[in-house]
Parts: sequence; structure tokens; C-alpha cells
Amino acid sequence: MSGTAHSEHFAPPAPKAGGRVNLIGLTRAEMAEAVRELGEPDFRARQLWHWVYHRGASSIEDMTSLSKDFRARLAARFAVPRPEIASAQTSTDGTRKWLLRFPDGQEVETVFIPQEERGTLCISSQVGCTLTCRFCHTGTQRLVRNLSAAEIVGQIMLARDEVGEWPASSIDRKITNIVLMGMGEPLYNFDNVATAMKIAMDHEGLAFSRRKITLSTSGVVPAMARCGAELGVNLAVSLHAVSDEVRDAIVPLNKKYPIAALLDACRAYPGTHNARRITFEYVMLRGVNDSADDARALAKLLKDIPAKVNLIPFNAWPGAPYECSAAKDIQVFSDILNGAGVSAPIRAPRGRDILAACGQLKSAGQRLKKSEREAATA
Repeated sequence: MSGTAHSEHFAPPAPKAGGRVNLIGLTRAEMAEAVRELGEPDFRARQLWHWVYHRGASSIEDMTSLSKDFRARLAARFAVPRPEIASAQTSTDGTRKWLLRFPDGQEVETVFIPQEERGTLCISSQVGCTLTCRFCHTGTQRLVRNLSAAEIVGQIMLARDEVGEWPASSIDRKITNIVLMGMGEPLYNFDNVATAMKIAMDHEGLAFSRRKITLSTSGVVPAMARCGAELGVNLAVSLHAVSDEVRDAIVPLNKKYPIAALLDACRAYPGTHNARRITFEYVMLRGVNDSADDARALAKLLKDIPAKVNLIPFNAWPGAPYECSAAKDIQVFSDILNGAGVSAPIRAPRGRDILAACGQLKSAGQRLKKSEREAATA
């Protein structure tokens, strides 16, 4: 299922900035067409691609290998704007969170998690969320709209600006991994997510390996095979329960795609094998899904799937209806899974003090009328 399956109220705005078309988010074919419209040969598109996605140019004027005349004509019709940083926070553990604002006034959150061995950028795919998972702060915010490819790629480029990581081929990278685990359900905005990730994976552009990109889904079963076939990125599945009764309550999408159907889609996910496992996310909720029996049932469910289970201590937020499982219960749960041959690390919470941890992201976005959206992007 793609983002086009939703009503027009959920469509992203046209990729314009001050009346000019945003080059960020354009594919190679679209960039080539833009160059042809200016009467330039195709090789100019390759130069433009290099400046936008490899060098991270923040203005047309910075593209010094292009002639002044070409730059002037480009600048009259195109721009390379980043999202506006509405606020920026840094956690005591070094995690950074940016609240990003787009031209129509809508906002999303993007998080960078630096670690000794890697640096992970958590990006959003929707303003708000299609789903209403009860343990997730984002899920309390109604879906406002999908993000465009430009807005998804723009998060990566903004983060690279902030950590000083241009050009894209830098060997000693700070941002090594991308996870689509921010606000929104990526598979309900698949067309824009796919376009953005293909740009991210282009070896002459942002140059991320597909092995370093993970897409997280709550289980949009019909789109999972398409994701594997078209993108081939790592898959993370928000499971969080071992019975349909419990999962129906905490992940309402389960009523449409129950556990059996979801696990069948996981078994069929292209490229899955013991060296490239599916990650199952499992948030630990006190008295809900954290018993020893739950752990044994989970090991049984996953016995024929190359799997890793990330056990996530519940990250509280104001008004949350659940409590985190006791540390000893989480450890017992992990030990049972590991004993059954299922890797089950306990995720160390990052950025809790700035509400940047898993399940804590939320913005104050609201749906705009069509006339308001068009005015904001004109």
C-alpha cells in the first residue's frame, strides 16, 4: 500500500520553496528533466546530483563548477532548502533531537543517536501517525499528512549539516545508519519513502548501504513484500505481544493483519537468512506482555524465522497508560529467549530526558485546509 491510498488531505505538499522547486527529493530522472528544460546537456544533471547529494550544497551559488550563467538560471527556478529547525535539544547521553518545521507549518522530530561503534539517525515518515499504538506517544497524535520524498531526504541532509559531514563519501562517518523509526508508519507512505531511500542509497549521492538502513513497520502486511523487493533494506517489525488478544489492544493494526499473517509475511521477506535477520521490536509493559510464559510463547512463534528480538524498556511520557516492566523481569524474559536460541538484547534507553527515546516522539502538527496548504507552499 502506498501513500496515494489515503485521501488528498494526507498528501504531501508540492516540493517548492519560495515559489522555486526544491531540488532535494528529486530523482536522477527528475533532475535530468529539470536540466533539459533549461536547455542544458545531460551531463549537467550528473554535476547537479553531485552538488546536491554528495557535496550537500546549501545554495545554488555554492555549486562553483557550474557556470555563472547556468547557476543564475538554476537559482531562478530551483532551490536546495533544508527543513527549518524549530528547536534543538541535546540529551545528557549525547542524543540530539531536532523539531523540524516545513513550509506549511507542520513539524516532525528527527533524532541522532551517537554511539562508539555507530551513529544512528532516526527519521520520520509522516506528520503524526496513521496508527494508534497505545504505548506510543506518536500514536496519540492523529495523522496529519504524509511526508514528501523531499522532506524525508531533507531530514538526512539537515542532520549531516548539523554534524559537519559533507561530502557524503567521508570515510570516518558520524552518521552510519538510518532507521525509519521516527513518527509515522513508513509502509503507509511507501511511494515517498521508497523514492527517498533510493536517493539515500545512491552510491554517487548520500551513499548509504541498504545494509545500514532499517525500516520499521507495525505490520502493514501487503506492503512488506514490495518493500523487500524494491528496497531490500533491513526490516524491523513492531510485534510487542504473543497473542492476538493482547496485540489487538496495544497495536490496533493487528485486527486487520493478525500475528499469523504478519509472521507469514516475515518468513517471505526477500533476503532474510541467518546472517540477515528480521528484528522484532518488543516493548516491555508491566503486567501486559512481560511474563515468562510470554517469553516462551515468543520463542515458539519465532522458531522458524531468522530473528533477533530487541527488548525495549517502556519509555514513559506524560499521561502514558502503562508502566515499564521491572528490570529483573526484563532480564528473565531475555534469558528465556537467549536460552531458546533467539538473540534478545535489552536496548539501553537513549535520550529519555528530552523525550527522544523509542515511542516518545510527538509534534504539535495539525491538519490544514487544502487552501492553507497551497498558500504555505506557493
